[in-house]
Amino acid sequence: MSWRATPYRAPVLDSEGGRFATTESLLGDEREDIFHGLAAKLSDGGRMVEIPAARVVRITRSSVHTSVPPGEVAALESYREERWYHLGWGGLFRNRPGWREGS
Repeated sequence: MSWRATPYRAPVLDSEGGRFATTESLLGDEREDIFHGLAAKLSDGGRMVEIPAARVVRITRSSVHTSVPPGEVAALESYREERWYHLGWGGLFRNRPGWREGS
């Protein structure tokens, strides 16, 4: 499935299939069709983290599968909004059109 069709607030699964977060934002450049990763909210504590595209294995209609081992979840880099704005990429999707609560 295309990264653009990532379900809003979909479960994010670790390499063993355990849920560790929910998707909050897509990080990419829609015009160039370049996927940089996801901003996700951890289930344990609610910290926002970045999941690089290289760690996203598969996106389905119901979840996002990653290669992140359960033991490395806490070490994921915290999401920093200013990082994306300062890079000059026009592709930070905070409230992506078509993303609605419950869809």
